Amino acid sequence: MAIRKEIVINSTNEDTRIALLEDGKLVELFVERPDNERMVGDIYKGRVRKVVKGMQAAFIDIGFQQDGFLHFSDMGSNVNQLFADIEEEETESGGKSRPDMEPSELLRNGQEVSVQIIKEPISNKGPRVTTELTLPGRFLVLVPNQHRVGVSRKIGTSQERRRLRQLVRKMLPKNFGLIVRTVAEGKSDEVLKQDLNRLLKEWQVIEEKIRTAKPPMLLFKDLGMASSVIRDLFTSDVKRVVIDSRKMHREITRYLKEAGSELLERVEYFKSRRPIFDVFNVEEEIQKSLQKKVWMKNGGYVIIEHTEALTVVDVNSGRYFGRKDHEKNSLKINLEASREIARQLRLRDVGGLIVIDFIDMEEEGNKRRVFMELLKEFSRDRAASNIQELSKFSIVEMTRERIRPSLIYNITEPCAVCEGTGLVPTRGTVLAHIERALRRYVATRLDRRVILQVHPSMAEFLNNKPFGRRFRLMWKYWVKIILEEDKTLAPHQFRLLVKRNREDVTGKFS
Repeated sequence: MAIRKEIVINSTNEDTRIALLEDGKLVELFVERPDNERMVGDIYKGRVRKVVKGMQAAFIDIGFQQDGFLHFSDMGSNVNQLFADIEEEETESGGKSRPDMEPSELLRNGQEVSVQIIKEPISNKGPRVTTELTLPGRFLVLVPNQHRVGVSRKIGTSQERRRLRQLVRKMLPKNFGLIVRTVAEGKSDEVLKQDLNRLLKEWQVIEEKIRTAKPPMLLFKDLGMASSVIRDLFTSDVKRVVIDSRKMHREITRYLKEAGSELLERVEYFKSRRPIFDVFNVEEEIQKSLQKKVWMKNGGYVIIEHTEALTVVDVNSGRYFGRKDHEKNSLKINLEASREIARQLRLRDVGGLIVIDFIDMEEEGNKRRVFMELLKEFSRDRAASNIQELSKFSIVEMTRERIRPSLIYNITEPCAVCEGTGLVPTRGTVLAHIERALRRYVATRLDRRVILQVHPSMAEFLNNKPFGRRFRLMWKYWVKIILEEDKTLAPHQFRLLVKRNREDVTGKFS
């Protein structure tokens, strides 16, 4: 049975959110804000900051706070642009022929190089870049300095793939390669030529900038989030695109007309008093995606925990009451969990190393069924994944391609109180910190009068008895403590001031 796909776009002054639905369920969400624009596909002229042979990589200054990371494997065979700087030198010195040169020999500190972003910055890591530049169109992708033709494997039949390959080979320009996209299925040579001519004109502009621009410099800005999603995801199996912004509706219809797409009639303008994401139940799913615990229909649930090194997923039976047969119960929960985990990882855009702890099963056949279910669900995912079979302890290790930061980092930020840990010190712990600071203070100062500034809830804790905790500290260390409430402080913070001149000495003694 075919999956019903829909794209729902919500646009406001502050952000644009694009939801991909499969059979009414949210599976992918893209968020773009003015201060956080999509940058995958952008081309920059940069300068090599440092070549690190031990890491098999180079760091490229492209004008960001963090340098771009160019791994030697991302240089591929398209290193023609790098030969220009060394061609004369090699001819005179009689060195190695160019094809035999190592990547580290092609790059040197201070060298100018054009790169394209393939992964957005994540945490404290800069963007990942490649020297293999590509220019994506609606039906074709132009690959300068290449001579190959590629055809999307998602195109239905081998006969159609062969037709498109032959068609594109006839129009292949010199010193260019072409990749045929999935949406090109069934398209005529005239439509493909129009797309190719537009790409060649764009490349001429970029090529001129490569010659004249001084690094670091942006040479080419890929389409905005909405247009790029339409270009990449709006295929014939998408039933409709629904948009709540007239301006964006005009932009997308204009783009589809220019690209010669026959899917124009599937684009709808949504007019309603209710927010579009409420009508399609997307808002509720977004809120669930921010939670660690995700309930399943059968009463089981999964816990998703993010760490810097990996993501851990734990499957639990929860409120599920099945048969007496534990093996069958475990299998049923694990199969449902496989489907939910695949959806959640796509929705949250979780990348990198992932470990899934399924409920224990003894039979190898059942473990195989769960593994096959995972493979089936992830086959619909655009991001590449590598999944290992269930171990003896019913644990799955897998990796998922990371292109952009996870959804949670796009729409949330660390809590200012707990600094992202989810935990704050108890009031007893805070009191112990205050006592240690006082002890250090009285050991080095003569003035026995101090001001202690705390949050109102902490002040109540210190004064909750006629001779409470504050008085006990005063008697113990023979110091006068003047308590001041400060609502700007977090409940676990405090400040220690000298009474005489209100000097803040917290940093010295805490």
